[in-house]
Parts: sequence; C-alpha cells; structure tokens
Amino acid sequence: MSAISSSLGRREFLASTAAIGASALFATSARAAAEDGSIRPFHINIPEDQLADLRRRVLATRWPERETVNDRSQGVQLAKIQEIVRYWGKDYDWRKVEARLNALPQFMTEIDGLDIHFIHVRSKHESALPLIVTHGWPGSVIEQLKIIDPLTNPTAHGGSASDAFHLVIPSMPGYGFSAKPTTTGWDPDHIARAWAELMKRLGYTRYVAQGGDWGAPISTAMARQAPAGLLGIHVNLPATIPPEVGAVLAAGGPAPAALSEKERAAFEALDTFTKKNRAYSVMMNTRPQMISYALTDSPAGLAAFIYDYNNGEPERLLTKDEMLDDITLYWLTNTAASSARLYWENHSNILSAVALKTAEISIPVAITVFPEEIYRAPETWARRAFPNLTYFHEVDKGGHFAAWEQPELFSAELRAAFRSLRQSI
Repeated sequence: MSAISSSLGRREFLASTAAIGASALFATSARAAAEDGSIRPFHINIPEDQLADLRRRVLATRWPERETVNDRSQGVQLAKIQEIVRYWGKDYDWRKVEARLNALPQFMTEIDGLDIHFIHVRSKHESALPLIVTHGWPGSVIEQLKIIDPLTNPTAHGGSASDAFHLVIPSMPGYGFSAKPTTTGWDPDHIARAWAELMKRLGYTRYVAQGGDWGAPISTAMARQAPAGLLGIHVNLPATIPPEVGAVLAAGGPAPAALSEKERAAFEALDTFTKKNRAYSVMMNTRPQMISYALTDSPAGLAAFIYDYNNGEPERLLTKDEMLDDITLYWLTNTAASSARLYWENHSNILSAVALKTAEISIPVAITVFPEEIYRAPETWARRAFPNLTYFHEVDKGGHFAAWEQPELFSAELRAAFRSLRQSI
C-alpha cells in the first residue's frame, strides 16, 4: 500500500514485545513474514498529495436538492452533511489522528495469506490479562483509542493493578490498514480463527476477547470455536433474539402477546430498526460492489453513508473531528467496498441466537447493555441464548459506539466482566 511505511523504530518495537520474546517476532522483511508468520513493525505515513486530493474532491462536491421533509426520515439532512463535509475540506487535520496512531505500537502479520494490522499495547503490570478487542462497521481501531490507557493503566483511572489488560486491537480484514481479501470466505468464523492464531503468535496462552457490532459475532464465533487459551468473551451487541421472535420480525408482524415489558421494548426497537434504519445493511448484504462505486468515488457520499448509520447516532456524543478521523481512514485506505463485503459474506442475522449458534458456547460469556444501542437485549433472552452467561449488566448511558462514546464506563465494565476469570491465568 503506497500510503503506508513500515518504519517504526526497532527500539520501540522491542520495548513493546520484550516480555513475549521479541527476537522471535521481529521480521526483517515482508518476504520473511510471509514465509514464517513473523510480526513486523508498522508506521502510517499518508502522502500529502492524497490529502490534497481529498480536500479537492470534498470542496468540489456536487450536492443534491434538499430533502422534502423537515426530519431525518429520508436520511441525513442536507444542511447537516454540508456542515460536516465543508469542515472536512477546510479545517479538518488528518495528521493529528495519524500522530496518535503512530505513538502506539502497531504491527503487521500475515495470517492465511492476508496482512493483518493491529495495535499491541502491553500493560506495565505483569499480571495483566491479555485481551483482544474487535471493532465493527463503520468503525475501526480508532474507536478503541480512548480505552487503551484505562485498560492498560487502570491505576490512573480508578482501578487497581489487578484490573490491568494487555491489549491487542486488530483491524478486520478489508478494514483500515489490514489487507483486502481477494477471494470469498473471510466471514466471522474465519476472522475468529485468525484472531486465535494472532493471540497464539503473540505468545498469549490465556486471554479473553471483546467485541461490539461485527466484533460481537466474531467474539461469539471465537467462544463457540473455543480455541486453546480463550477464557471467556464480553460483547456489547449480543445475539439474543429467540427464533420465534425473529420469525415475527422477519414477517413484519406485531409483537407476540407473551413478551414481558423489557422484551416488548426490545422487539419494538428491533422492528423500528428493521423497517426504517437498516437499509445500509441490506444494500451491503446484497449488493456491496454496487454501492461501493459511489462511496469510493465521492468523499461526501462516503461521509453521508457512514454518518447516517444507526440513524445518525454519532452526532450525540462524538465531535466532528472524531467522526471524520474514522471516515477519513475509510477514504484513505479505499475500503468502502472491502469493508462492505463482510455483510455479503455473513448471510445471516448477526443478532439471531440461532444463526450464531450461541447454544453451543460453553465458555463464560459477559454482556453489557448500553441504553442507546440498536436494541436493549433483555436478560431473559440473553440467559436463554448463552447457557454460561456469567455477567449481565445494564448501564445508564452510552450507545452503539460504547468504547468511543463512554471509554471510562466501557473500561469499568470490562474490568468487572472479566474479574472472575483472572485466577485462570
């Protein structure tokens, strides 16, 4: 990838991996990595001409007419997206987030023929629990930047040394700086196996996994596959929809009469999401190549498509710069098409307990429910879906991008969720 330089200093690389055998991990070249599965240091350096081209395209946007309603029912409103895109073209600075990423230990390793990018931050506390965290769409590793210090350095954030984690934060295949699959088959099950290989390659013999959005079915698949060393998982968008409820939702019928108050609220939220806000998913699930032509050519189109996700939730708690950090990453890495194909690969409802075979999971599962999520998973459904549910907690703030929006709360939830498993390491 021409926009990227693998030139992180050897000193920083060795410092971040010394405790797990740096000599076995350092790769002298991409060719060596392909041959022996080694891990190479990674550094981001986007050429200035790519940023200039982005600004030129943004400022030359051809806009449609205004929507014919006074609400969001037709999608993100023209005035709102114009405000964001004009700021993008004139005032936004990509170099700030690039510097934040480059201040962290970043690496590449080839798994199943594909280069996987990941951040790897080890805690100063030797008893830290290794944790792999997976993002979703339209997210990236940028979602997780705010939780790195609270999780690796808990004593500075109201926790104790015994709460510390070593963090591994990969970019999913086809997302961010990871390579793009050129063949089919990179579905959540395949990614789950790749993550287990990554943790093994890093020398972690006991670890836990966490995920939201696509990270949830990937972490769930890891739990079902139960690779050696995986102690448990935490998810914040759990697949808990019972089959009979899923059937009614698919048919567009009314809520079943036997539902409890919380179950009915979950049903209604899912019904609204399916009927009004799920168009993005249907398009990517059925025609990812078609929508990507427009998103790959138009920065404004990409920004609007990502911004409108989950009915425009990002404007609640994220700044323009935070949203644009993520959108710009998609643009610079040209991953509108490759990221969308994950929906096509999956072929199933990621919220369906049956589709994700949650009943087959025997290792501990922890769930946190955030109030502004797509739906609030009822505990009754969660316990039915996951036989070994060891932690379930409903918090009072946060939404779909929980780690990004509420990093301290999110970090506290992970400490609590995995506390009982630490004795196993």
